[in-house]
Amino acid sequence: MSDLIKEIEKRKTFGIISHPDAGKTTLTEKLLLFGGAIQEAGAVKSNKIKKGATSDFMEIERQRGISVATSVLAFEYKGHKINILDTPGHKDFAEDTYRTLTAVDSVIVVIDVAKGVEEQTEKLVQVCRMRNIPMLVFINKLDREGKDAFDLLDEVEQKLGLRVVPLSVPIGMGADFQGIYNIWENNIQLFLEEKKQRVGEAIKFDDINDPTIDEIIGEKAAQNLREELDLIQSVYPEFSRDEYMSGDLQPVFFGSALNNFGVRELLDAFIEIAPMPQPKESDTRIVKPEENTFTGFVFKIHANMDPKHRDRLAFVKIVSGVFKRNENYLLVRENKKMKFSSPNAFFADKKEVVDESFPGDIVGLHDTGSFRIGDTLTGGEKLSFKGIPNFSPEHFRYINNSDPLKAKQLAKGIDQLMDEGVAQLFTLEMNNRKIIGTVGALQYEVIQYRLEHEYGAKCTYEPLSMHKACWVEADEKSDEFKEFARLKQRFLARDKYNQLVFLADSSFTIHMTQEKFPNVKLHFISEFKQD
Repeated sequence: MSDLIKEIEKRKTFGIISHPDAGKTTLTEKLLLFGGAIQEAGAVKSNKIKKGATSDFMEIERQRGISVATSVLAFEYKGHKINILDTPGHKDFAEDTYRTLTAVDSVIVVIDVAKGVEEQTEKLVQVCRMRNIPMLVFINKLDREGKDAFDLLDEVEQKLGLRVVPLSVPIGMGADFQGIYNIWENNIQLFLEEKKQRVGEAIKFDDINDPTIDEIIGEKAAQNLREELDLIQSVYPEFSRDEYMSGDLQPVFFGSALNNFGVRELLDAFIEIAPMPQPKESDTRIVKPEENTFTGFVFKIHANMDPKHRDRLAFVKIVSGVFKRNENYLLVRENKKMKFSSPNAFFADKKEVVDESFPGDIVGLHDTGSFRIGDTLTGGEKLSFKGIPNFSPEHFRYINNSDPLKAKQLAKGIDQLMDEGVAQLFTLEMNNRKIIGTVGALQYEVIQYRLEHEYGAKCTYEPLSMHKACWVEADEKSDEFKEFARLKQRFLARDKYNQLVFLADSSFTIHMTQEKFPNVKLHFISEFKQD
């Protein structure tokens, strides 16, 4: 048992979230660089470095310079095993990000110093706050001109509703950027322009009034720094780990991920304060990581990780116990025993087979089509983890087959991509036409691209103006439901799991329907039913 606890204490599993282009993937790369997991960081958009970013492995990501799928990376640092989930920032892929947040124990929020808090960041932080996930804020790109540090801190507090405490403070910004004073460790980290891929040594000070500081950064900058530190002490609360853990206080760090700057400080503080794997609520009880029996859940499915092998991987977050290779485990929804001969640990596009994994780890299981997102695997106990929703799509299109000879490939491709949660498929009750619903329009391009390149099938779309998909909960034998079904038959469809869905063309329609049929409940989120 003590070995299990030791392994749990070593692990930190976190997600990185932000608006697109705030530098999330670059930060992930630099964390891997500090962890010694890679030798050279490939900036996502840098033309100087021709190597693509390690965490962007789908062809379409390389072409566009954005992340469209969550990638899982792991590395060792100072005796800790760190699992990072690098999520897509683009709002069209938000659903993947929301689901990924069910698998992390803490989060790093990346904010661009020039743009400040952006819309997508607000949505993602809201999800973290709903779940009380501990958050740490990294304000990035300090080597560029941007907003004043205190204005940014105010913006983070007001727009994101967070209570922040700066654990580092920048010295100058943009062209005048000289470095960072690390409040957490009482030292100054100097920014040496000519050593962009290497970082200047940190100089430690016990006293902020030490005259050496004036010599190093200049009198004016030193005076400014002292005033800012006084202001921080008087205005902001003191850092409390308990408040951070309960989601009530968010530490803030400044840096420039592209220039490796402030990343080590972030990582050192992170491994000290971030939570180890946490208990998770299931439909019957709360499951604790240190329990002997294995439990875990599928939060992501990815088809064709390797196009040559047509493989499908289910990403499983381990909640409790030890997951062992070649042991029998129960897939609760199907009440079916399964055994896995080659479970994978990840390193972006590199995978390796592991014999055992511990709570906090993410394993990839080869899947022949048995898994759905939200599935629970256990050592035998019948329980299901809660809280992995399907959101109501905001875009709808009919999907048509462009090549009748490839109908089989198209059906298989759509089936597998929908299992991944890329989008949702609705089949109209009236005429069996297929409708694809997505959270963002860019998803349609991704689906079309992947159907053609991974399944050899071509499709076209037809526009369909719908407002929302609502999951219907009602007594199907009641007269009220029968009347509802008669009046709305043109707008009724089934989702992939045969749940009834009402496709509403406006919010007014939803309002009127709810008034007219009070016992027919309409839901905008479908918890995956574990029936």
